[in-house]
Amino acid sequence: MRVEVPLSICGFSGDSADLGARNHGSAKKSLLKMVLVSCLLLMDGTAGARAAEDSIFMSAFAANDIALDTNPQSSFWKVAPSVYADVDDHGKRISEYRTRISSRWTNKYLYLLFECPYKDLYLKPAPNVTAETYGLWDWDVAELFIGSDFHNIRRYKEFEVSPQREWIDLDVNLDLPDHTVGWSWNSGFQVDARIDAGANIWYGAMRIPFAALDRRHPVAGNSFRVNLFRSQGPPQHRQSITWRPPMADTFHIPERFGLLMLVKAK
Repeated sequence: MRVEVPLSICGFSGDSADLGARNHGSAKKSLLKMVLVSCLLLMDGTAGARAAEDSIFMSAFAANDIALDTNPQSSFWKVAPSVYADVDDHGKRISEYRTRISSRWTNKYLYLLFECPYKDLYLKPAPNVTAETYGLWDWDVAELFIGSDFHNIRRYKEFEVSPQREWIDLDVNLDLPDHTVGWSWNSGFQVDARIDAGANIWYGAMRIPFAALDRRHPVAGNSFRVNLFRSQGPPQHRQSITWRPPMADTFHIPERFGLLMLVKAK
């Protein structure tokens, strides 16, 4: 049986052709297709599990902002849509590190929660949680790459949080000889983290101002290009964990990004 789903159920207003107006030709058609697929997933209640397969990560609206919370059973996170990072950077399944990432959004902020199983934590000595840590990517870390520019996909933002509440944000431009020069950019984002040593899981949360991501006001139907990553363990057995595998020895392959979509509800 075929089910027709109005775009309004996902919080979109007006003609669906307005979605992805910044895109052209096949890119626009692809975005609209993903929009319709995500609506169908919302209808059948299996969005969290199937969104990763379809390269769509949905973020559910919350009416009020909260202090950062790393408890996945809290009222804020319990209703959040999720995807899973459970493959390495070349697509091989690594179930023992299956990482759940959940998201919500408000009129001001994008929120993410990473639930990160681990074996051996590789932590920077003497962590600094009052200023950003250059080179944080060399240690255990969870990362969000996110861009609002669908024309130049080589420009996007990078956000990282460690199990010790260290952080860094970067304005990435892959056309520069060294894209890490973007670390001097300051988004104003906030992080929190905690380690559950008994369960061998660490939790990392981010709250990112939309003003640092996009010129648009956040509304249901807005979409972003995203990818989600972790680096786990010491150098001798370092493990990369990804949502959308870059199929390369670097995370910075924007052609492999998926889509994050703001929706009204899970």
